[in-house]
Amino acid sequence: MNENIQELGFFDIIEARRSVRIFDQESPFNHQVVQKCLDAATLAPNSSNLQLWEFYRIPETSPSKPGLDKLCMKQKAATTARELVVVVTRRDKWKSRAKANYGYIQETYKNSPGKKQKQALSYYGKLIPKLYSKFPLWSLIKQLVAWFIGLRRPMVREVSETDIRISVHKSAALAAMTFMYAMKAEGYDTCPMEGMDSLRVKKLLNLPNGAEISMIIGCGKGLPEGIYGKRFRVPNEEVIFGK
Repeated sequence: MNENIQELGFFDIIEARRSVRIFDQESPFNHQVVQKCLDAATLAPNSSNLQLWEFYRIPETSPSKPGLDKLCMKQKAATTARELVVVVTRRDKWKSRAKANYGYIQETYKNSPGKKQKQALSYYGKLIPKLYSKFPLWSLIKQLVAWFIGLRRPMVREVSETDIRISVHKSAALAAMTFMYAMKAEGYDTCPMEGMDSLRVKKLLNLPNGAEISMIIGCGKGLPEGIYGKRFRVPNEEVIFGK
């Protein structure tokens, strides 16, 4: 299972990656690799470059590990993991992240201000606040505005509070997938888990109300019995189309 993955190309890594549900607790595990792969995960594409994610590392020696195992319904992918990574969305941090982007753009174009800078500053200074602000009826108002504009020209329709929340989770999922491919490239296996008591996980990690748990990823060297059968996918003809 853990062949010399370093010699494999990108598409070989995609083919080799599986969700492994039982990890080897005896073989060496380099926890520094997890940090390296999380560093890579932060380079993943994300909506508006707001980077509304956080990653919490729970190694096997952490006093929080047994409690988190329990909150993952004691799945073997959690209990046998050498480290758990909790992927958290932070929609509530949109103001500080938009401000950071705004400042970066100001600094980047300070010697050559122009139309491009003006558009980017307007995006983070005006459009993002309109999309991410929360107050009574604002979600409905945004949907009505999008519907009205959409009568005359193409218009983004996903503007409701639920749509924004989904967008943040999609960005976090892209980072999580990047992390899992990076781990495989380093010779380790992973298993993303959604079966958990997310409310209690938030309490265990002492997260604020605005944080949400996207998934928890078990990490380690997989055992052969940790792969439950051959990979199954429906035919590509059923999911890939040309128009």
